Amino acid sequence: MSIRHVSPVPRKAATGLVAEVYAQSTADFGQVAFMMMSPAPDLHAAAWALLREAELVGHAPRADKEVVTVAVSQANECRFCVDAHTIMIHATGEHRLAEDLLHGRPLSEPYDRLAAWARATRTPGAAQLREPPFPAEQAAEFLGTALSTHFTNRMFSVLTDERLIPGNLQRSPSVRRVGGMTYAHTVRRELAPGESLALLTDVSLGPAPGWAAGTPIGVAFAALRGAATVGGALLSETSREILRATVADWDGTQPASGWLDARLAGVPATDRPAARIALFSALAPHEISDADVAAWRTATDGTDGDLVRLLGFAAITVVDRIEEALAPHGLHHLSG
Repeated sequence: MSIRHVSPVPRKAATGLVAEVYAQSTADFGQVAFMMMSPAPDLHAAAWALLREAELVGHAPRADKEVVTVAVSQANECRFCVDAHTIMIHATGEHRLAEDLLHGRPLSEPYDRLAAWARATRTPGAAQLREPPFPAEQAAEFLGTALSTHFTNRMFSVLTDERLIPGNLQRSPSVRRVGGMTYAHTVRRELAPGESLALLTDVSLGPAPGWAAGTPIGVAFAALRGAATVGGALLSETSREILRATVADWDGTQPASGWLDARLAGVPATDRPAARIALFSALAPHEISDADVAAWRTATDGTDGDLVRLLGFAAITVVDRIEEALAPHGLHHLSG
């Protein structure tokens, strides 16, 4: 993986919160998580906490949650995340499942319904969302995993070149299988819930969502929302309103040609570089170019941390929209 647009904190130079996230994610996930977010330590810690508490911890089978992560990533066209989590499915020993999901082949139950539900989370109002394909007691894990993935897909799509291994060697089935073997011990470890929450002491927390049912997943999600919302200060009020309105109008499809210029028409010229990045990050993160980032830096004197926070605000704006569509069904599922 090559990180672009920002300079991450090197592992050997990491201190404080970043070093703690690096250490915990290496121990629990088998690798440093979300290094590209390290210039914004609180956001970095919150993103890791949600992934850990929703996807790595709990009673739902790890392979099931990895299916959700891959399917969401496919819907968002985040190739890095698809490749990385396909390898994690291999790590659980489900080799045929990993390859069938990657190549769009039919899946056996319950994986076919899980994948269909996961892809549908990108589309507010989709029929598949009305009947979640998992037990009520596991709803928090699956909703948390899906929302975490929607957030990180956008961050990876902007801040990495999406090559998991140099030369794209992960495109080889044998490399994927061998790669999975290196994580086999890690995915089978039973992790204690809530251990990431100690990393969130300096993050502004709002109320935990009801769908999280009092689990550490809710605290982690509230922390991600709190840390990501800070990035809204990097946009003008007009730009924030346009971003929210654009996301509210979004139906889950790829935006039509010319959509960005139409949305930016009401934004003052001085505010457009930041608004452009935010709008692209929300709905078409692959479209952000080096020139877009350079124009934003020239207009704002923004730091690497500012860029990560700006992207995070755009991503959480979309996640909030998706959560609004998922939460009623998740809560109904719990009460039922």
